[in-house]
Amino acid sequence: MKAKVGESKRGKGANGTDGGRLMELRLYVAGQTPKSLTALANLKKICAEHLEGRYRLHVIDLLKTPQLAQNDQILAIPTLVRKLPEPIRKIIGDLSDQNRVLVGLNLLETEGGK
Repeated sequence: MKAKVGESKRGKGANGTDGGRLMELRLYVAGQTPKSLTALANLKKICAEHLEGRYRLHVIDLLKTPQLAQNDQILAIPTLVRKLPEPIRKIIGDLSDQNRVLVGLNLLETEGGK
């Protein structure tokens, strides 16, 4: 499960609450650490189940391109950044809490926010 800087993934189909717009995601990692690999695997699973055909994923390895961390103000890794649709949203960690990630990506409403 190797990831490259600038890797783009697109699935097929559509579901979720963002109206079918293309979602641009950036996952910032630091090499092939267990946390980075877990975050990537969790994100790919979430994208396959909830964003099929409606996302572009860029995996950015900060060991290879550390200057890219400044653009999105990355302070911890792994960090997932949703660039589009705006507003920009960030989720830090291995993305194992699927509900938290779905709420963070605006694919699932919080119970109090309906």
